[in-house]
Amino acid sequence: MRFLSQTVTTIGLWIDSVAKTVNSLVERMRPQRRVRLIEEQPDTFTFQLAENAKNASLPAHRARIVDGSVVGTIPPKWMAILHGSRIELILQPSRFFFRPLELPKRAADYLDGIVRAQIDRLTPWTASEAMYSWTPPTEASNDRIHLTIAATAQSLIAPYLSAIATLNAASTVIATVPAGVDPQASPIKIFEQRTRSAATFQRIRISLLAILLLSGLSTAAAVSVSAVATSGLDAEQQELLRKISARKAALRNLFEGSALRALEKRKQTTPSSVIALEALSTLLPDDTYVTELRIDGEKLQIVGMTSDAPSLIRLIEKSPHFARATFFAPTTRSLGTAKEQFHIESHINPVFTFGS
Repeated sequence: MRFLSQTVTTIGLWIDSVAKTVNSLVERMRPQRRVRLIEEQPDTFTFQLAENAKNASLPAHRARIVDGSVVGTIPPKWMAILHGSRIELILQPSRFFFRPLELPKRAADYLDGIVRAQIDRLTPWTASEAMYSWTPPTEASNDRIHLTIAATAQSLIAPYLSAIATLNAASTVIATVPAGVDPQASPIKIFEQRTRSAATFQRIRISLLAILLLSGLSTAAAVSVSAVATSGLDAEQQELLRKISARKAALRNLFEGSALRALEKRKQTTPSSVIALEALSTLLPDDTYVTELRIDGEKLQIVGMTSDAPSLIRLIEKSPHFARATFFAPTTRSLGTAKEQFHIESHINPVFTFGS
């Protein structure tokens, strides 16, 4: 029972995670209007539409945000525009700490971890208490880069996030423009929060539950059909395996018998080089020595020195191991010696016993 409860809980968590991911992707892909709330004076904001946006000619609206609430009434047209829009809250630079940072150029790929580690040293807050970001790094001399860190306390930003949440925005961005920089310049994005629609999340969750249930039913049906089909095929599979084993055994016996007969025939018809060499060493006289010996199949060729070359032909012919002994090159006498250099060729007979 405990295992079943844990399984249901795990499946529920997995469905929630997937639903949140899908919902986030849907929100990102959905086109959104961009509305800027620019802090002209402390807690006083001007509502502006992004350039080239529909209703761009709509007059700007000013409102105050105090203690987490929007003070005053927002015109209906602006409320309709704010609903589902991307609201960019551009706060005054006085609300942030700006600190320059110089790093080796190789650190550009690890800025997130490096800046987080430097926050408690460069600002009055720890990394968990602060909201922070940095400007795009610029190259400097000596293979280094420069960037500027902008940071503020989360507690300072929280009231503004609460106020914007009442405007039903699709997403909220907290940003600022450093002092002394053109106000129209690209701001530093400090924080971004995407507001997910509860209704959309629920629809996605229900759809995932339905898909999971249908998949389970389909799997159960497929397993049942497979079990029925498998039970009918088991006997046929076993019969096929038996026939294959019998065929393999027959082929193996046939091959082994043929191979054995071939080996026996070859043994009986092919001369033995070892026996031929033993017979040759026995019949050659003591004053004869061989300098070259070649065996090519059934043909033997020997080259060497002896005192009587013609007598070697007679000796070789008398042996049952050899036949048709002849000279395959002229016999010559070496200068300064009584020895003759001979070149004899003979056929080797397949005799498998020693002796002459």
